[in-house]
Amino acid sequence: MADTSLGTPEQLRDPDFMPPLYKAIPLGVQHVLAMFVANVTPAIIVAGAAGFGFGSGSPDFPNLIYMIQMSMFFAGVATLLQTITFGPVGAKLPIVQGTSFAFIPIMIPLVAGKGVDAMAAVMGGILVGGLFHAALGTIIGRIRFALPPLVTGLVVLMIGLALVRVGIQYAAGGVPLMGTEQFGNLQSWSVALVVIFVTLGLKFYARGMLAISAVLLGLCTGYAVAFMVGMVNFSGIGRAATFALPNPLHFGLEFTAAAIIAFCAMAFVSAVETVGDVSGITKGGAGREATEREIQGATYADGLGTAVSGLFGALPNTSFSQNVGLIAMTGVMSRHVVTIGAIFLICAGLFPKVGAVISTIPIEVLGGGVIVMFGMVAAAGISMLSEVLWNRRNMVIFAIALSVGLGLQLEPSALQHLSDTPRVLLTSGILPAAAIAIILNLILPRDLVGEAEAQTESTIQGHGAALRK
Repeated sequence: MADTSLGTPEQLRDPDFMPPLYKAIPLGVQHVLAMFVANVTPAIIVAGAAGFGFGSGSPDFPNLIYMIQMSMFFAGVATLLQTITFGPVGAKLPIVQGTSFAFIPIMIPLVAGKGVDAMAAVMGGILVGGLFHAALGTIIGRIRFALPPLVTGLVVLMIGLALVRVGIQYAAGGVPLMGTEQFGNLQSWSVALVVIFVTLGLKFYARGMLAISAVLLGLCTGYAVAFMVGMVNFSGIGRAATFALPNPLHFGLEFTAAAIIAFCAMAFVSAVETVGDVSGITKGGAGREATEREIQGATYADGLGTAVSGLFGALPNTSFSQNVGLIAMTGVMSRHVVTIGAIFLICAGLFPKVGAVISTIPIEVLGGGVIVMFGMVAAAGISMLSEVLWNRRNMVIFAIALSVGLGLQLEPSALQHLSDTPRVLLTSGILPAAAIAIILNLILPRDLVGEAEAQTESTIQGHGAALRK
């Protein structure tokens, strides 16, 4: 419910309204808290897959701290593009940008076990994919037809399914312990379960900011427990610099077909997600539909924010859905509030010691948090799929796409005879599943639906239209 002490109802629905500063600052920090954990987690996962993450003992470990730092800095920069705008770039809406989970499943095959040198190809893909994403802003309204809930729900579900394995690995002690007796020990699982139970307790029994920050508070509780049992190591904080600016081409740039195709393909999904978030913000905060200008500007900012991130060693950015819910809850539509949050993120990104403190979180603690987060990603996909009418045609499309995509993800060795580029693209699971769903949805005739099913569909649509009236 909106707090009318901040302003009149008309002012609260106005993106250009500026609440009193002493109230705007806490609201801006609240936006940062709601997305903070999800924003830095992708960097931790990608570095871990490459082999220089938590517990790896790699001399390249400082690069993880740099990636965490850049995740915060460029989330802030991309958010400023949305709130302040730059020409046609940006929506002039309270859109919070952050590092995207959606790209993790395509990045893991690109870097798996290859060390920090593999990051150059990832950055090249991010740069090209970001520019392609920005270009989609000119036609975003005309490509939405190819991505109905059947496709988008399947893709989001596949993202969640691809990531849950990572959560379990982290909760059990992380990749470095796999194959040893320490992997999956009682202490590791106990700490992870503390995070899960505290998160669930706050999510369901608390209200307001306590519920919104449930994952963050769950991690803090798990961190405290891990500290008490001697699992926290602070040695890296002293070695981290106090202040550092972003380093252009930190990982270099390498342009490979696999990375470019993968990032451009996922840009479609990310662009549609942004359209949904923009619509959610305008409906939840202002009670209106998003304009074409707002949707285009948001897509431009999404893509350019991602492209610039790749030049400095950060990962792709996208609009954050959890902050859409926060706007609906507070009723404050002010873009200036989110600008304050963006400034906090940029400031945090300039101090490597912040990243070093985050790097002290035991992998088991993070595992408990990501089990919840990745499970919610999969649940969000199922929620999208609930909008689909499950006739035989749609069931066939879903079944084939899921079987091929998930199957290739679970058994990548089935493609061992392919060259590197198609193997990397196909073993992500998400890209083949999305491609199959889009193509079949476009080419399969609608008359695959039986007469009885067609009548049921017509009846459901009629009831839906009546309810909307």
